[in-house]
Amino acid sequence: MSAEEYAKRYGEGSVLAECSGGILRMTLNQPGRKNAMTLEAWEAMFDILRLAEFDPDVRVLVIRGAGGDFCGGADISAAPVGHPLSRVQHIGKTPILLHEFPKPVVAQVEGVAVGAGWNIALSCDLVVASTTARFSQIFVKRGLSVDWGGSWLLPRLVGLQQAKRLAMLGEMVSAEEAEKLGLVTWLKTPEEIGPFVDELAARLAAGPPIALAQNKSLIDQGIMLSFSDALANETRAQAVNYATSDAAAARRAFADKVEPEFTGEWAVR
Repeated sequence: MSAEEYAKRYGEGSVLAECSGGILRMTLNQPGRKNAMTLEAWEAMFDILRLAEFDPDVRVLVIRGAGGDFCGGADISAAPVGHPLSRVQHIGKTPILLHEFPKPVVAQVEGVAVGAGWNIALSCDLVVASTTARFSQIFVKRGLSVDWGGSWLLPRLVGLQQAKRLAMLGEMVSAEEAEKLGLVTWLKTPEEIGPFVDELAARLAAGPPIALAQNKSLIDQGIMLSFSDALANETRAQAVNYATSDAAAARRAFADKVEPEFTGEWAVR
């Protein structure tokens, strides 16, 4: 989908989307509520992810929040619609789509990232946080249990005890502590974070799209496989890589001492 089509469809509303240079920037856009997510916002996020999933013009996704905050979680002030179970199941389709998104995803976190808002960031492949960022698995303070994949993500990222501590206490965690726990990939000042994410996204967008997708899938699946099964997956993935134009482009660029241009095109005819 063209940049103009993204702008036309998602140029306003609770979630914005703009695409340029292979980078799709999704902005959670309810700053008056710290970008807390309504049902409308969840649906918009789902639709954008579904559109971008196999869009060849999208090479990397950046998720950020408007107005100095990332996301205050679900908007629990909104009037409930329908049965709670069906409502949560409806919302639950979105984290699956984000977790399985076949392209690199970068979270740009400033201000608060709490509840489902923090778990949106943890579902991304890389998390760049401002020194102003603050995090909390706040669910327990609202009489709720962890959702949006937090029960699966946290123990894999920080281990059982720290995961239980974060979920059971719901305390606010500074950006510095989140980095020490391994929940933040890079920590940047408010002045640095925007240019850093732009440069990071450009590097990822210039990379070989099929190989990047394979790396993401291999690592996500590998933590649940035996060593031999992981090796078997790597073998199959490598065969796919050799069938693209990128492997040959990299070899030519190495010989010519220039930077390769990766397109991800299928080379087998």
